Amino acid sequence: MSKSLIVVESPAKAKTISKYLGKDFIVKASVGHIKDLPKSKIGVDVKKGFEADYQVVRGKGKVVAEIKKAAKEADVVYLAPDPDREGEAIAWHIAEEIGDKKKIYRVLFNEITKSAIQEAIKHPGKLDEDKYEAQQTRRILDRLVGYKISPILWDKVKMGLSAGRVQEREIQAFVAVEYWSVTAELEGKKPPAFEAKLTHIKGKKADLKNEKDSGALVDGLKGASYIVKKIERKERKRNPSPPFITSKLQQEAARKLRFTAKKTMMLAQKLYEGVELGTEGPTGLISYMRTDSTRVAGEALTAVREFIVDRYGKEFLPAAPVHYKSAKAAQEAHEAIRPTSLENTPEKVKDFLSKDEYNLYELIWNRFVASQMNPAILDQTSIDITANDAVFRATGSVIKFPGFMSVYIEGKDTEEEEDKEGRLPGIKEGEVLKLVRLKPEQHFTEPPPRFSEATLVKELEEKGIGRPSTYAAIISTIQEKEYAKLDKRVFYPTELGMLVTDLLVKNFPNILDVEFTAQMEDQLDEIADGKREWVPVIRDFYIPFEKNVEEKDKVLQKTDITNLGPSDEKCPECGEPLVLFTTANGKRMKKCSTAGWDAAAR
Repeated sequence: MSKSLIVVESPAKAKTISKYLGKDFIVKASVGHIKDLPKSKIGVDVKKGFEADYQVVRGKGKVVAEIKKAAKEADVVYLAPDPDREGEAIAWHIAEEIGDKKKIYRVLFNEITKSAIQEAIKHPGKLDEDKYEAQQTRRILDRLVGYKISPILWDKVKMGLSAGRVQEREIQAFVAVEYWSVTAELEGKKPPAFEAKLTHIKGKKADLKNEKDSGALVDGLKGASYIVKKIERKERKRNPSPPFITSKLQQEAARKLRFTAKKTMMLAQKLYEGVELGTEGPTGLISYMRTDSTRVAGEALTAVREFIVDRYGKEFLPAAPVHYKSAKAAQEAHEAIRPTSLENTPEKVKDFLSKDEYNLYELIWNRFVASQMNPAILDQTSIDITANDAVFRATGSVIKFPGFMSVYIEGKDTEEEEDKEGRLPGIKEGEVLKLVRLKPEQHFTEPPPRFSEATLVKELEEKGIGRPSTYAAIISTIQEKEYAKLDKRVFYPTELGMLVTDLLVKNFPNILDVEFTAQMEDQLDEIADGKREWVPVIRDFYIPFEKNVEEKDKVLQKTDITNLGPSDEKCPECGEPLVLFTTANGKRMKKCSTAGWDAAAR
């Protein structure tokens, strides 16, 4: 009897896949990467065309031996790691260890369901060398940069660092500016009372700079007549958000569930690979979670449209399926993140999931269903009210038809982005309103907001830094290396982070340049698409980079980085100005070179 071997990268995935395959299949898990560059040396031969010295990962010898033995006994080998570049690299290295490439095939599926797996095995392909080379290019560049720059960081700053990036200077340089607002609480002939904000004075935009300005205005308006000058009503449509891609899932899970990007991806991986659903056994609940495509398979669109009619009614269903535009660099072979089966409602599977797994699954489910529903229709009203030379405006909206909003509303990053329109009474133009009170309030302009996990992922995505598989790793690294700390859900750079950033920006501006980084990502995409050779990409970067590193290593002194200049304090022993400097741990200190005295900087 003929036997087939299918190799995946995780035991959980192997268990779920086994459920859908017959006795003719042996399923093995590589448990992640089986080969990588060595830890003890650079592992890249620059003189031999950047040849990589991949070695079996320590502790993986037994796993590799089992896979090789099973491959010898099998007639066909299907390699089924995840459908992305990292998965391709895992598959490539497994194939190298097996050796007999004539019987090796690559199979890809975006969800772990019976139909998807059987379809993939019916139409197997070959290993994708272009994808593998794109991943290899990223790995080699990371290794070359790390091995060349890290020794400088170790020597000049602190042992054990690797290159990273943090931003803070705009916030430090910011100077707050005072301004005031005035809100009028008013009543018409019918309830409720409502608020209107001052917008204009004598035909110009209101600009109250201090308490004196606002106080004088309020005093002058206390006895004024508040007359409804203009009422504008218009119907507004609000469209649903697309189904999740990786970055949007990480952002929304941070906003609504307070999950870190790392936690979100860990939970999503479990939902994708398979969760035990009682008698049904291990079941993959969502499609592949590392994606930048909003595409949805035809059968999934059919299923969700039927579900919407059954659950919510025909009026919630658009005339045709909704198709969303993906980002320019999106891999359209992938799909958006969605439930694998509309039969597995959140309520049905809740008892089989942990609280966090359930919350994430419900978020994915609701976003997907809402994405295929009709827009919400709102009646939006704005009212302009005059009082002497001042104009106040009140805005409000009423939902005429909830549409997708009956299922899901996207979260916001800041209070300013949220809808804060109140309910307005039935009033008419020319109506005189009763002033209940005037509320002057002091405000200060604020510096650029610090990054939260959600806004940092958004920034990485918009600037083209990294790809879906790297966002969580970037965020984890800046914390593990102590470049930044997360406090009350926002990032604060450490002294060490700013020190390292200053060193890199000053001496290696290309590496820290956002446009340069984004261009490198585009080149990796071109390698993956077979439009560019990988060796020239590395060579064009490495030759000038290596020269720059050698030059900087010779001229850079530790004091160039750690010495921050004189402080405004004087030495208690000799009276000379104390010098501010940074220790290897990034801690600010003050010292007097004359008296040899130092103390923690205050």
